Amino acid sequence: MLNSAAGSRLQNLWDEEKARSMSEAELLLYRSNLLGSDKRITNYGGGNTSAKALEKDPLSGAEVEVLWVKGSGGDVGTIRMDGFATLYMDKLHALKDLYRGVEFEDEMVGYLPHCTFNLNPRASSIDTPLHAYVPGKHVDHMHPDAIIAIAAAVDSKALTQEIFGDEIGWLPWKRPGYELGLWLEKFCRENPEARGVVLESHGLFTWSDDARTCYETTLEIINKAIGWFENKTAGKDAFGGARHRALSPAERRQVAAGLMPAIRGMVSGKQHMVGHFDDSDAVLEFVCSRDMEALAALGTSCPDHFLRTKIRPLVVNFDPAVPDLNATLAGLGDAIATYREDYAAYYDRCKHTDSPALRDPNAVVYLVPGVGMITFAKDKATARISAEFYVNAINVMRGASSVSTYRGLPEQEAFDIEYWLLEEAKLQRMPKPKSLAGKIALVTGGAGGIGSATAERFLREGACVVLADIDAEALSATAELLGGRYSSDVVRTVTMDVTSEEAVADSFARAALEFGGVDILVSNAGIASSAPIEETTLDLWNRNMSILSTGYFLVSRAAFQLMKAQKIGGSIVFIGSKNGLAASPGASAYCTAKASELHLARCLALEGAPEGIRVNVVNPDAVLRGSKIWSGSWLKERAEAYGKDTSELEEHYRQRSLLKKSVLPEDIAEATYFFSSEFSAKSTGNILNVDAGNVQAFTR
Repeated sequence: MLNSAAGSRLQNLWDEEKARSMSEAELLLYRSNLLGSDKRITNYGGGNTSAKALEKDPLSGAEVEVLWVKGSGGDVGTIRMDGFATLYMDKLHALKDLYRGVEFEDEMVGYLPHCTFNLNPRASSIDTPLHAYVPGKHVDHMHPDAIIAIAAAVDSKALTQEIFGDEIGWLPWKRPGYELGLWLEKFCRENPEARGVVLESHGLFTWSDDARTCYETTLEIINKAIGWFENKTAGKDAFGGARHRALSPAERRQVAAGLMPAIRGMVSGKQHMVGHFDDSDAVLEFVCSRDMEALAALGTSCPDHFLRTKIRPLVVNFDPAVPDLNATLAGLGDAIATYREDYAAYYDRCKHTDSPALRDPNAVVYLVPGVGMITFAKDKATARISAEFYVNAINVMRGASSVSTYRGLPEQEAFDIEYWLLEEAKLQRMPKPKSLAGKIALVTGGAGGIGSATAERFLREGACVVLADIDAEALSATAELLGGRYSSDVVRTVTMDVTSEEAVADSFARAALEFGGVDILVSNAGIASSAPIEETTLDLWNRNMSILSTGYFLVSRAAFQLMKAQKIGGSIVFIGSKNGLAASPGASAYCTAKASELHLARCLALEGAPEGIRVNVVNPDAVLRGSKIWSGSWLKERAEAYGKDTSELEEHYRQRSLLKKSVLPEDIAEATYFFSSEFSAKSTGNILNVDAGNVQAFTR
């Protein structure tokens, strides 16, 4: 049975009380969001919806029929009103007189902007003609696994007839576009009683003259397919039965954390990639099955699937019965090189004279027997969504191969979609990547003022961030705040005591598992203490050394190990202190530990240079606002050392500086970003003071 639908049917979520007062366009939005809320109906960004409504023409004032249709690149689950394109229906019909035949259908996309209603800037999708030429007022085009499993079977036409009779028709594979819109219109005219159609290797169209009936028809047809599969596949082993036994959850995570940095390094030649790991039940059933390799080699069927996942995955040579990670890692380079060669050969076989240049030839999806699925993409959201799409593909293969023979899209058809000039134009319109796009940072002391400000600076530039801190409560609050601003996809947390070898190792393994590795380490965890030397206990001395010296050593060692496994360089930034250069009275333990950080950084800069690992230091001074070290006794102790009241200390530090300015967490974050970015690509072994000027701390 299709795993994503096992044991349940889609629930009718329509609320008539809520919908009663809505306009046709608002009903379209409501229906779209309901449909997109369930991944069994359509995957992220997949499918589209439309409604034909009477609107007042802004020029003539007359009522005109307008097509509201999901705009290009939108997602029905999260779309809002501004996500729909609006077009005059009479102009869309007039386009038929301009159509020169299937050889010229792509040029019709250029006419769609001329049909725009009310100067709507939202670009129309390639499926606009399919919605326009269906007579129904409301149209749904979805990509349900249960339907695509039928559409991807060798005998999909016969299966469609068996399941649905004449109420749902069938059309052979045709690339989305103007010609398919005319095919659909012809089908509707010749089959006026039909309520929808299955498009071979593509998806489902359903329609009605009111929004609720259209929504309920879509659910009814999908549920009918789900029920049919449940009956047909009851008691059958999926994918030919099990070949491997899945490793335990802990073992799976350990293997994935070992593989991901190595893969990431090999596929990040043109840009840094971000990883995602999935060991859900559906994935494990597939990667442990007898038929996995044969089915994976056939490629995916639905265009939305292979646009996200490439035409086929790479199967990693790993035997869970005799797990040997080192042997797998040793053979990984050849396997990835072979995949690239095969992909380039596919491109050469299928390319046209006007095809776009060869894109990244690396695999997106990596299937590991007994372990799960790893995906890599330019950012975390895309890697996660690519995994979701391949789970859809797995569900399709399960269904089609259980009742018939699964068939991937023919290679040339797949290429013509992947390297479609219209798809290339969409890619070219994408915004330029931010400066830290694809980079992964781990920030210790991530819940404090400097740590959280640094994390936010990185997130603003497109990085993924792992926040590490010993304070679990503060860590959770910081992650919730930053995740709300920048997406939960790009923020992870680890509760870490930097003095614990085990905790540090586990934290870097978590970073590898969540994102694929680490490019930037910001070593910022700290404490502060103040006491005359005769009152400095051994415990106080050791505590400073343990956190500020040994802790910096442990996280740096772990970062070096991971960065060397990736083989794509990296940047380590120590958050030091003015006290590492300039002594302060009554703080010998703190100052000495901070001084050791500076020399450790110099040593690491020497060791890291051959590997492209840069190590630099940012030295703050008197960062009071938001800093956790000032919330304890340190504030009182430093005020007493200078003969001040605690309320006077910030002004004291400001006046002590050459520039007479306060130093804020955001100032330290900016300096840390500089050392973490390509702006400082030729800098290592450096110290940057951010202290508003302090003569004692001048480095020369």
